[in-house]
Amino acid sequence: MKLVWMILGLLAVGAAVAGVVLPLVPTTPFLLLAAFAFARSSPRLEAWLLNHPRFGPLIVDWRMEGAIGRRSKAVAVTTMAATPAVTWAIGANATVLSVQIVVLSVAALFVLTRPEPSGR
Repeated sequence: MKLVWMILGLLAVGAAVAGVVLPLVPTTPFLLLAAFAFARSSPRLEAWLLNHPRFGPLIVDWRMEGAIGRRSKAVAVTTMAATPAVTWAIGANATVLSVQIVVLSVAALFVLTRPEPSGR
């Protein structure tokens, strides 16, 4: 089972890296999934992720407080707001656009209602 968790963690890290480069792919949820999977498979990879200078604080804030930083919230909500505009611009039908708006609105509400890190 450890191998399955490790593979899932590595795939999640790959998806998170894609999210850094591609504007419509989220990064943080994949990092959280990777940390979860590595906690069950590889303490070394979990420690690497938690100590990563860029990604570690996001994961630690979420684990300790269920918190999302102000900058991360702004990037996430801005991306969620821009996504339907891109969908509309490429000519997707109204049903797809409507479902996307509803789902992203709920996701944005979730992100915006999370506390900000206390700043330890």
